[in-house]
Amino acid sequence: QVQFVESGGDSVQAGGSLRLSCTASGSAFRFGGAGWYRQVPGSQRELVAWFNSGGMHYTDSVKGRFTISRNNAKNVLYLQMDSLKPEDTAVYFCNGVPSYRNWGQGTQVTVSS
Repeated sequence: QVQFVESGGDSVQAGGSLRLSCTASGSAFRFGGAGWYRQVPGSQRELVAWFNSGGMHYTDSVKGRFTISRNNAKNVLYLQMDSLKPEDTAVYFCNGVPSYRNWGQGTQVTVSS
């Protein structure tokens, strides 16, 4: 069973930066797509940055500010988040793309104005 452990979330002021990390068990990120999702209370989980066979992709709201990267040998996924905005506040999760059934605990990112 694939497991995900996210870390790196924190409380920062608008304009700040954070780097999230995710370690996956097994071969979750070695084959196929991998990505970062986020969720705010009362809303559906949103895919914000991901890899697939076509390369890297970002949802419009984070383009130019977030950068996804990966270390396939270590099965680790990263998300560099710059120029953070209050609307980036959410719990961030990593998973495959498409996602596996199980999810990690996520890591909380809070951006204050």
